[in-house]
Amino acid sequence: MSNVNITPLADRVLVAPAPAEEKTASGIIIPDTAKEKPQKGQVIAVGPGKKDEPTTVKVGQYVLYGKYGGTEITIEGEDYLIMRESDIYAIV
Repeated sequence: MSNVNITPLADRVLVAPAPAEEKTASGIIIPDTAKEKPQKGQVIAVGPGKKDEPTTVKVGQYVLYGKYGGTEITIEGEDYLIMRESDIYAIV
């Protein structure tokens, strides 16, 4: 898990996406242009939540989110997604 010095605001969550699959189960290597965006990642930082709605996810948990959820950002050369907690579908 990364040690990033960033604190999301309100109900936002910083997620490190899992790496895209490099090959299929049968061993076929997937080229970069055909790789699907990951929909799973690890929570790196969590905001304090809204006034009446504290956040329920915790740092270190793995979560599932929508294929196009969140905003891609780069911090210290690493790619992350920052999204609202409501964009997260489940804790894995």
